[in-house]
Amino acid sequence: MSMEAMLANPGSTERTRVRRIPELAVTDRSTLHQVLDAGLLGHLALADETGQPYALPVAYARDGESLVMHGSAASRLFRLCAAGTPVCFTVTLLDGLVLARSAFESSMNYRSVMVLGHCTVLHGKSKELGLRLITEHLMPERWDEIRKPSAQELRATAVLELPLDECSVKINADGPDDDAEDVALPVWAGRVPLVRQCGDPVPATDLKPEYARIPDYIHRWKA
Repeated sequence: MSMEAMLANPGSTERTRVRRIPELAVTDRSTLHQVLDAGLLGHLALADETGQPYALPVAYARDGESLVMHGSAASRLFRLCAAGTPVCFTVTLLDGLVLARSAFESSMNYRSVMVLGHCTVLHGKSKELGLRLITEHLMPERWDEIRKPSAQELRATAVLELPLDECSVKINADGPDDDAEDVALPVWAGRVPLVRQCGDPVPATDLKPEYARIPDYIHRWKA
């Protein structure tokens, strides 16, 4: 039996069951992977010793059925994660605005993932692999070209792993759902898609002329 077959489907636990508009819930793991792979930024939420909640924006990457993320080894909140504090990790991709004929029915198109669990700290080769995965997720094909982290930089960086054991996926790709009495209103209704794209590269001010040519892989990011 494959690992994926043994894992619970998204939304299958009491804590992750989608209660608000449950018809938007998605329960297959392939969609979970697709949303995570499409995102670049996640938010890691936890409460400190006093009960004060925090949400940290973090870069991440998916490694099979786990997420890896990195931050400062000196971070108090990362140390709490390493000590086993429960966390909630979210990724949201905003795909468009839904313009209904009423303010109440106006909405957004989105793909979202929520992951609950506990983080573990990666060390040695696993840590270095995690940093490579994060770099390649954000900047594909870049890792082999740049200088790798030094021993001091590795000591200053914490890499956490969060298993995708308990999670939920919610997607809204629909247009406006106006009340019947609002359809006749003299108001435009529909969807306005939002698209994420790379802009034109801006070279560093100290870039040497012999390195001024933009790498082909950066052009591929815009494709």
